[in-house]
Amino acid sequence: MSAVEWQVILRRQIAEDENFTIQKISDGLVFADYKVENIKTLSTYKVALRSADNSLNFCSCPDFKTNQLGTCKHIEAVLLKIKSKPALKKQLAVPYTPPYTSVYLDYRGERKVKLRIGTEEAVQYKLLAKRFFDTNLVLPAVSFLKFEIFLQKAHKLHPQFRCYEDALEFILHERNSQHRKQAVDQKQTTLFKGISKAKLFRYQEKGVLFAVKAGRCILADDMGLGKTLQAIVSTEVLRKEFNISAAIIICPTSLKYQWKTEIEKFTGNKNVLVIEGNILVRKKLYSSNTADYIIVSYQMASNDFIYLNNMQADVLILDEAQRIKNWKTKTSAAIKKIKTTYALVLTGTPVENKIEDLYSLMQIVNPYLLGSLHNFLSRHQVTEDGTDKVIGYKDLNDVGILLRDVMLRRTKTEVLKDLPMRMDKNLFVPLTREQLALHTEYAE
Repeated sequence: MSAVEWQVILRRQIAEDENFTIQKISDGLVFADYKVENIKTLSTYKVALRSADNSLNFCSCPDFKTNQLGTCKHIEAVLLKIKSKPALKKQLAVPYTPPYTSVYLDYRGERKVKLRIGTEEAVQYKLLAKRFFDTNLVLPAVSFLKFEIFLQKAHKLHPQFRCYEDALEFILHERNSQHRKQAVDQKQTTLFKGISKAKLFRYQEKGVLFAVKAGRCILADDMGLGKTLQAIVSTEVLRKEFNISAAIIICPTSLKYQWKTEIEKFTGNKNVLVIEGNILVRKKLYSSNTADYIIVSYQMASNDFIYLNNMQADVLILDEAQRIKNWKTKTSAAIKKIKTTYALVLTGTPVENKIEDLYSLMQIVNPYLLGSLHNFLSRHQVTEDGTDKVIGYKDLNDVGILLRDVMLRRTKTEVLKDLPMRMDKNLFVPLTREQLALHTEYAE
């Protein structure tokens, strides 16, 4: 049995064991939309059942969007309910062909935008598809920039034509990414002018360019190579070139005021707010805030993620991000619910003890890139025969290739040529009156 088959069976078993309430919310005998509610967790998701083989089905749950299987426990629960009734089970064998044509996002394997042609105006839609889609009805990247033209023509052919929201979001995200990379490439020579009071080293400039192009990335340079400065300059470049609003910085409590000091020192921007106090004080700060930078500790961010989301910030910066390496913790789960367009994950140790650390960090950057946790581990973990004990890892170069556009790591040895010779400064600090009295007494 393959890992994929096993994962599908596992979700089917969970669907049998869990207590789901299933309600059909659209027309159709079996191929319809369903509301699936978990009585235990009180979570509700929408399932769109369009095929018996899970090639066209959809669920709004996070597992469906990341496991690359085309199914989840909610879809399997709907199928189990239908198959329990002989009359309905027979209908599953009849292929579903809707009258309307639609554009949807296929989550199986690497995400891709696809076209499903319905019965109404089928010939005309096939002719139109040849201009924008490939032979498998997949939208290639070159067609993203002219997708509006397709939408206009498709809507004119039939009023019931549909383009689903997640497909449109994916296209817009990819287009914005292309535009941002082109803009950075064109303005490399002037990009840093007037941005920072600090002179960046060459490797730091490369780090900023990488972060701005990626939009969401892990900056995993060795400790001492200036990740904080790179994150601040990256944010200022995004502010200057792409008109972002606020940036949320989540860091350990002990570093909150250090971040504030460095932002003011490097940029001259005094519009920096450190969040602290009890919940009533914090609520007032969130609701009345107009700061360019909002600095909050991990513990407070975990408790206040709803208020942070309501601020609609554009950038999320996580300092010492290995604090969310355990993806099962409450803090990790809460911080992953903070939605921003851009994200910078800062850590000198992207993998501390096990490869799951890296997987957890990638849930912030791009939760789709590594697929489901089980598939990721089965591809790269080596376990002892007959047990689940991990004794090693394999094919880690493949992980590096997969992450090359979203993770940058430089060691001190690699950037040694960009670093200056050692500089020593003697700073003399005068004693306070109390210190001088103690010093004099001990000296005597």
